[in-house]
Amino acid sequence: MKLQSKPSTKGSSAFLLTGSIIAICIAFSPYLFYLYEIFPSGPVWENSFFTYESKYYEDVLTAAWTYLGKITPLLLLLIWFFTCKHWWYHVILVPIGMYSFQIVAVVYDDVYLNSQYFADTDQLIYLAPFFILILSVVYLIRIKIFDRIYGIDLSEIEQENISPFSSLSDKDYQEVKEFRKTQSSTAAEEDYYVKL
Repeated sequence: MKLQSKPSTKGSSAFLLTGSIIAICIAFSPYLFYLYEIFPSGPVWENSFFTYESKYYEDVLTAAWTYLGKITPLLLLLIWFFTCKHWWYHVILVPIGMYSFQIVAVVYDDVYLNSQYFADTDQLIYLAPFFILILSVVYLIRIKIFDRIYGIDLSEIEQENISPFSSLSDKDYQEVKEFRKTQSSTAAEEDYYVKL
């Protein structure tokens, strides 16, 4: 009689717990957004821990609505980024960067009442290098994946001086490669006969 080993439930339990927590966070995201309704209407919010004064919006309720309107999609994008299994998941960093920048700008405007450093029109100028870097990384990952899937050796393409945009098909490329091999072998035979 063979003893059957029980599959480990420790790893699957942790996986199930993590998935459940993520599902609950996504399900309660509308409630996170509507938390702004618990904040008082007025320029100052006093509680036993701190006093908050909304200088830019002049209303704590409006400031909370703005903050939660940025934090909720940022949270959902972070969940998507950390759970995505697709090769292009780095692109999700672009909207994450955008929402992070917007949150910093909103807090800076409300706390310091100065919007000259984080103007909404200048947002793309500040984020453009970040976007370009992320898109470059994603493109390089795409090239590596295509190289692995289709067996394309990029150094071989460079050595053969064939452009990826050339009109040669794979069949034509193979014919050119075979022709070069036969030419080099006949040249070697001719050299051999000349030396004799």
